[in-house]
Amino acid sequence: MSTGEVGVEVGGSGDERADTPQDPAPSHLSEAVDEARAAAVEEAADELGAAAAAAAVGVHLGTTVEDDGSVTHSFAAHLPGYRGWRWAVTVAAADGSGPVTVSESVLLPGSTALVAPDWVPWDQRVQPGDLRPGDLLPTPPDDPRLVPGYVDSGDPAVDALAREVGLGRERVLSFEGRVAAAERWQDGERGPAADLARSAPASCGTCGFLVPLAGSLQGVFGVCANGSSPADAQVVAVGFGCGAHSSVAEPSGSPVHVSALVYDDGIDLEPVGS
Repeated sequence: MSTGEVGVEVGGSGDERADTPQDPAPSHLSEAVDEARAAAVEEAADELGAAAAAAAVGVHLGTTVEDDGSVTHSFAAHLPGYRGWRWAVTVAAADGSGPVTVSESVLLPGSTALVAPDWVPWDQRVQPGDLRPGDLLPTPPDDPRLVPGYVDSGDPAVDALAREVGLGRERVLSFEGRVAAAERWQDGERGPAADLARSAPASCGTCGFLVPLAGSLQGVFGVCANGSSPADAQVVAVGFGCGAHSSVAEPSGSPVHVSALVYDDGIDLEPVGS
């Protein structure tokens, strides 16, 4: 069965009638319900066979005026797996007054029809964590996150090194690529808004275990080098923090609260010989 768009959507469910538009249309086209139904039955017969075709075309749902010489008739579709769909048959007449002819007969989804989701390219469907050992994830030639290595990357450290040795990587991060990474890291689990950071005694920016990144991101991000931290070996924002900050000192005094040392043995003493 072919699908396409004809007129406007008419009727959400199979037996729901739609209001007929008020636009003027040649009366003999609007009244050509039998001709339109016959075309829909013929279309259904191509897929279902003649015996089942008539039952697959339901009640007339309404009409849609396409122009002054054509009208689309809609019929409920009674097909397994096509709930909410409709048959749409466009009839036309030359100069608006000639004999009725069928221009197109298609099956269209209504507002409640089950349809396939919009196609999303594979490179937009891949999520962090999807890559497994042996998988390859190629980058497109026009990836906006990368620029050729011989082009100024905008990162002073990278540009200086490339010019000094006369070499460079084939492609390096573009300005857009660095901004995207910075936003992702800043808003992620190792950013200043994380729950762990909000309860930390101080931020990573003042922690002795922070190894700053090189280049244009060095003042904003670093790598945690504290093996006791949950962020060890991960990129962290300088505004992130945890309880393993280098300035955290051991508490002085007894680790047991004073109230925990006071007890009542429950024994009442009375004077002897009273």
